Amino acid sequence: MKSKIILFVCLLLIMQNGYSQKRIIPGAERMDQYLPLLKGKSVAIFANQTSVVGHTLLVDTLLKRGIKVVRIFGPEHGFRGNADAGEKVGNAIDKETGIEVISLYGKHSKPTAEDLKGVDIMLFDIQDVGVRFYTFISSMQRYMEAAFENSIPLIILDRPNPNGFYVDGPVLDTKYKSFVGMQPIPIVYGLTIGEYARMIAGEKWLSDSANEKYAYYQQAKKTVDSPFHFLIIKNENYDHNNKYILPVKPSPNLPDIQSVYLYPSTCFFEGTTLSEGRGTDKPFQVFGAPSLPKNLYSFTPNPTEGAKSSKHYGQVCYGWNLSGTPAEVAHTVNKQIQLKWLLEAYRLFPDKDSFFIVPKSGEMEHSFFDKLAGNDELWRQIKNGVSEKEIRASWEPALNNYKKIRKKYLLYKDFSDK
Repeated sequence: MKSKIILFVCLLLIMQNGYSQKRIIPGAERMDQYLPLLKGKSVAIFANQTSVVGHTLLVDTLLKRGIKVVRIFGPEHGFRGNADAGEKVGNAIDKETGIEVISLYGKHSKPTAEDLKGVDIMLFDIQDVGVRFYTFISSMQRYMEAAFENSIPLIILDRPNPNGFYVDGPVLDTKYKSFVGMQPIPIVYGLTIGEYARMIAGEKWLSDSANEKYAYYQQAKKTVDSPFHFLIIKNENYDHNNKYILPVKPSPNLPDIQSVYLYPSTCFFEGTTLSEGRGTDKPFQVFGAPSLPKNLYSFTPNPTEGAKSSKHYGQVCYGWNLSGTPAEVAHTVNKQIQLKWLLEAYRLFPDKDSFFIVPKSGEMEHSFFDKLAGNDELWRQIKNGVSEKEIRASWEPALNNYKKIRKKYLLYKDFSDK
């Protein structure tokens, strides 16, 4: 009897912590839902190293199933996922498959009509991390626009969002729109990539031409014999209460779930003179600078695969180490963006005029920090000693409005629906 009670308590704790008892099945693995639509078609696929079915790349899986993949499109870090952050990636022929790979993080970010010549259907399968400045959602928007503008059917294979169990952060002011933030959403937006695709289409946030085509497709859906133009293959056994552990690292500098959990809070340091931990085995978990107090945690960043160049390489940096077990780090983040580390780093930094990286124009409005924050207010609030509580309060009006919009596009049970 005692053992049964212990087992029951353990199961209850697992459920309360949001870890699913059933295996979550990503859209890519639900091949019965979309494979028939690809048969006999010339397929283009947007993919990278996270686009897997089990332990096999989706492209390889499709080829083995007799699907004619004629073109591969790759995002930041490239199709095989080993390029540096921000490194421009060129077109190439994939050595493993012999298929042409067209980079959407090089000369252009949207497939051209020439890129799509001979393509009958477009497929998208990328693991996102649910953070606004992670560029894969910007690439997906461009890919969607190209599909709609060229009247090519698009299938998005949804994947769980490892940060999908909360919403937080400043909502982007579109004046600060860039490839690290294209839409008026908060830093942690609480949607899977499929839900996000529904939102940017439904809110008419695409190009004018793509918005017109999408409206036409929606109207055409009302006819019985209309073929599909935009389809999302949902995850199975997933909802927004889940804590999903990624089976493959999404990019070189997010090697594990601890980095993924901390990324929304510590990526701000990319817009400062502090190291954000690139060139270490704990990127976005450690951060600091040579000029901070020497009684803090010390580390020395050095060039690594996927982080060949960054700040303070070869120099001893002093700062913070937030690493721990996945559960410990999730508890540290506590379902919200943490500003305390940024505020404390600024307080301790000796030369405050050089804390933020100022662009050549000399105007902070053009800075990378403002692109990450999505506004020109956060750096001013930090500089003026505004408290974290007051900063968070300034986010609330826009954040509450976003939450209302978000509700319209959910495909899964929400974290607020327990």
